[in-house]
This record gives sequence, structure tokens and C-alpha cells, in this order.
Amino acid sequence: MREQDGYLIGLVGAGIGPSLSPPLHEREADALGLRYRYCRWDLDVLARPAESVGELLVAARSAGYDGLNITHPCKQLVVEHLDDLSPDAVALGAVNTVVFAGSRAIGHNTDWSGFARSFSRGLPDVSVDRVVLLGAGGAGAAVAHALLTLGTRVLRVLDADHERAEALASSLRGRFGADRAEAVRPNLLAKSVAWADGLAHATPTGMAAHPGLPVPAELLRPGLWVADVVYRPLETELVAAARAAGCRVLDGGGMAVFQAVESFRLFTGVEPDADRMLHHFAELAGGVRARR
Repeated sequence: MREQDGYLIGLVGAGIGPSLSPPLHEREADALGLRYRYCRWDLDVLARPAESVGELLVAARSAGYDGLNITHPCKQLVVEHLDDLSPDAVALGAVNTVVFAGSRAIGHNTDWSGFARSFSRGLPDVSVDRVVLLGAGGAGAAVAHALLTLGTRVLRVLDADHERAEALASSLRGRFGADRAEAVRPNLLAKSVAWADGLAHATPTGMAAHPGLPVPAELLRPGLWVADVVYRPLETELVAAARAAGCRVLDGGGMAVFQAVESFRLFTGVEPDADRMLHHFAELAGGVRARR
């Protein structure tokens, strides 16, 4: 829609019923005096596989949508269906924001900058020299890019699909240097966590639809920081276990807000108020503030 008619935005992903993105965007639009409707396109509800994301893209464009946010498990699958990519999306091979501009669908990645901004605010003085990353999917690619941009010297990437971990590590080495990233097999998780200054978690484990703990609680220790990208629930089992073990912890709330700030700007051309969106999020999440 044109600005005078308002904006129509969607979220495509699996198990997105609990997502706070729709009300987060709509509240900020209300504060700015913009007409803005944000709809969920839940693959589970639609009974569609992740591979149908291209068809959903066509359907959304035909229905007059201005853009889409893309989440698990479609962030990498959507890339081949787009007409153009931002430099960040090209580098990461993953897209979480699609803007429809005329007849073109343009992919962006605001996840990495959202994580970087959240990390810098929430864990500003921790060592990022040696970091373990769990998950090499779209979210993992964004977190990896952010951590290496923030100065991580060596990033060890673990994923249940070791080939995917190898592919991400290879891509990171190409962008950041031959000694900056390595893929590690899951059976070396304990040794890697013991080696690390921090642990970044970027798999679906811990989401409302995927409960559980991605690492054994006994691997968590004081002196290790833990950053989770899952934000629904905000207090994931990993966040709770890490806090109990004496770790410094960053929940997924900040990344959720800051990636939304940039997505909103891309959709509308209007600069949102990040602090106000943090406040919106805190209220929507039940009064638990995104750590800053």
C-alpha cells in the first residue's frame, strides 16, 4: 500500500502464534500516527512446508503486502525467490526482511545488526575472544557475523547438521579471515564450552514450540556469558539455567526489538523510536524488560 493508505506487513514462519512482532510493529506505528496492519502467515496453521515460502511470497505480493518478515525455518530458503539482496543479506545468505518495491522483492538482513546492538548494550564489557555458537541456520549466520564484527577472535560453530556448520564457517573465513571461524562436531560440545569465554545460542530449542535445553546444564559455569536469540518465552530454559549457574546472561528480547526497529524503517521509510519499542516489548512480554 502507499503511505496514505497505510502499510500491510506479514510474518512468515513456523509456530509463530506467540510472536510479539505483530503487536510490536503495530504499537510503534500507532505512536507515529501510521496505519499499519501486521499479519501472521504461520506454516503450521497453513499446513505448508518451509519450501513453499516462494509461493507465499508471490501470494503476499499479489495481495498487496508492502513487505514480510521471515523467520524459522525460511530465512535461507527464501533467498532464491528474491529479485535482489542487500549487501548484508548477500554476505549472510539469509533474509529476515523482504520489501516489495514495485515489481521487485528485495531481501535484507536486520538480524545481525539487531543482535550486535543488543549485545553491545546488554553485555558491553565481556570478553568475546573465544565464542561457541550453537546453530548454523539463518539466525546463526546473523549472530556469527555480529560476533566477528564485534571482535571475536575465534568462533567455533556447532550444528546438528555438521555440513551446515562447515558451510557457515567457510563463509565466515572468507569474509573475516582464515583463522577466525571453525566448524566443530557436536561430540566436542563440552570441550568447546570449557574453552570459550561465551556461548551464543541460535537454534529453535527453547521456543514455545520447541521446549528444552540446548546444552547440558552442568557445562554452564561462572565466568561464561550466555546469549540466547529465543525470546518467546523470554526466560528460556537456557537463560534460567545459565543465570542459576552464575553466568552473565543476555536474553533474546533485545535482538527481537532492534531487528524490528530496522525492519520497520525498511518497510515504511520512517525512523521508529528504539527506546519506545523497547518499552512496548517490555509490556508485551509481561513486564520483563529486554536487557540493555
